[in-house]
Amino acid sequence: MGRRVVERGGRDVAPERCHWATREPLISYHDNEWGQPEHDDRRLFEFIVLEGAQAGLSWETILRKRPAYRKAFDRFAPTKVARYGARDVARLMADAGIVRNRAKIAAAIGNARAFLAVREEFKTFDAYVWAFDEPATLSKDLKKRGFRFVGPTIVESFMEATGILDHHERGCGQRGRAPRGGGARPARQGG
Repeated sequence: MGRRVVERGGRDVAPERCHWATREPLISYHDNEWGQPEHDDRRLFEFIVLEGAQAGLSWETILRKRPAYRKAFDRFAPTKVARYGARDVARLMADAGIVRNRAKIAAAIGNARAFLAVREEFKTFDAYVWAFDEPATLSKDLKKRGFRFVGPTIVESFMEATGILDHHERGCGQRGRAPRGGGARPARQGG
């Protein structure tokens, strides 16, 4: 799980964390995922969908629903999600394990299609998204490309979660541990 710190004298103490990581599953998420450079396209798509689903809710709620989301959305395989139709929307609307909001479900399906178009243009979504360092700029470009539920606040959360931005608080043991980029391939911005 999370890193432990041993003080002089051998006493085992919890490391300093960002103020929001106070209980599970937030502690494990903070210590093992949040802010770590993510370059896997499927995982990046997962975060785009989950961050959009979180709008108006707590991230803890979404983390608790993540296993159900993975099952309901074919483990976030964008090629599968992009082919979802009316039957799939009905199935998802009936799934109590996820957020049953028709607009968010439709956005996830539409975002899968937009994701595939970006991947076709840039070879990987990773190459595209890591070229940005400003949430507002990425948000605007995503919207231009047909993504929904990608306002600047949601995009900032996406960028923090995937390590594009390091917003660990001062005093947090994770701050500055994951250098920007972490092996990302350069890409051009814009359309």
